[in-house]
Amino acid sequence: MSIEKLQALAERAKGDFKEGILETKLEFGELTLTVERERIVEIMAKLRQEPYRFHQLIDVCGADYPKRARRFDVVYHLLSLTQNIRLRVKVQTDEVVPVPSIRTVYPNADWYEREAFDMYGILFSNHPDLRRLLTDYGFEGYPLRKDFPMTGHVEVRYDEEQKRVVYEPVKLTQEFRRFDFLSPWEGAEYVLPGDEKAVQAPAPAAPKT
Repeated sequence: MSIEKLQALAERAKGDFKEGILETKLEFGELTLTVERERIVEIMAKLRQEPYRFHQLIDVCGADYPKRARRFDVVYHLLSLTQNIRLRVKVQTDEVVPVPSIRTVYPNADWYEREAFDMYGILFSNHPDLRRLLTDYGFEGYPLRKDFPMTGHVEVRYDEEQKRVVYEPVKLTQEFRRFDFLSPWEGAEYVLPGDEKAVQAPAPAAPKT
């Protein structure tokens, strides 16, 4: 993709959308437009029409920046086959304010938006079926947020007595160990917890001559 072609696209978008474009960034041979959250449906509809012809929505995903007031980016990836151009469009939002759904422009955004809701808790207004997609119904929290605990909140197992799947608080059954990155074949300078219980086998007696 030529840089001149992407620069021309950025200038055309700034002229057509004016204050709706907050930032244009051309890096690593890729163009990113950051746009006003409230105008995302309008801008996406125009990007699908002439002269842009971005007829395909490739992906919608989220990104989390917890220190920002608007902690989430919603990132849209578009493709124009007739022009051989890819375009990234971004909006920012927080945990409370929803992003307008672009389902009416790109119907395949339906499950992409559900995935962003499931993984990040990003809300989408005017979505007809905004519910979890990848996690279970009893799942707590949003696993791709930066502040989500690595161990999660609950663990799932099959209970033989109840003959069903049950949810329980996470139990870390393994004791905390000091990791010094030494190979066990080289030998650590201390006894690992539990190793002191090992019974040392007596050395074999030397054969009689």
